[in-house]
Amino acid sequence: MRQVAQIENLTHWTERTDLAAASRWTARLNMHEAVANHFSLTVSDDGKWFLMNPNQRHFSRIKASDLLLLDSDNPATMNQPGAPDPTAWGLHGSIHRQVPHARCVMHVHSIHATVLACLKDSTLLPIDQNTATFYGRTVVDECFGGLAFEEEGARCAKMLFDPKVKVMIMGNHGVLVIGSGVADTFNRLYYFERAAETYVRALQTGKPLRVLSHEIAEKAARELDNYPDQAERHLTELKAILDDEGSDYAS
Repeated sequence: MRQVAQIENLTHWTERTDLAAASRWTARLNMHEAVANHFSLTVSDDGKWFLMNPNQRHFSRIKASDLLLLDSDNPATMNQPGAPDPTAWGLHGSIHRQVPHARCVMHVHSIHATVLACLKDSTLLPIDQNTATFYGRTVVDECFGGLAFEEEGARCAKMLFDPKVKVMIMGNHGVLVIGSGVADTFNRLYYFERAAETYVRALQTGKPLRVLSHEIAEKAARELDNYPDQAERHLTELKAILDDEGSDYAS
């Protein structure tokens, strides 16, 4: 992999390059929405300090050195120069303040996940291996209250207290995914969008669905929870492709 020199005085370089790479690939997959989506990653043991993409920067242009280092307990954050997007601060700041196990948070309005979030019943039924991945591991927010400023962000954070819940289907909004790090979270985000696409396309046929039993869906979900090294290898391969292309994400 191409080596890029760390910029002086910037900390958490590995974390920065991983988050920048995930941002670039999200744009490449057209899972972003203009400059309106946000990724964050904690860099302190208590989860209060975190990296996040800067305000109104397109994911396809994010560099490691662009990422903001923020303290979720600092009430003056939005009054400082270079403040983050207010809805990003409201949502991600609240989660990192209240949910220590949410080490990485990715929020997008990807097409198929958002279609699912717009259905009266936004349950993702286990109809294949990808959809089964999320069986019993999602929560549906049915109380959309407008843009995710701090009060709305704090409300959403309360829905993630169960460590088993890794995905919030944000009714009338989009999807939010949490994980232990960038690789884990991005891999989950990728597969959730694929699962949502399969489910939405299956519904479009108008034919009866072949839904897995509770026992088989839960078994598959547990097996995929413990599948070795896939998330890490996924991100490593994506960074290798970006490096081969001469991308400046790690600068």
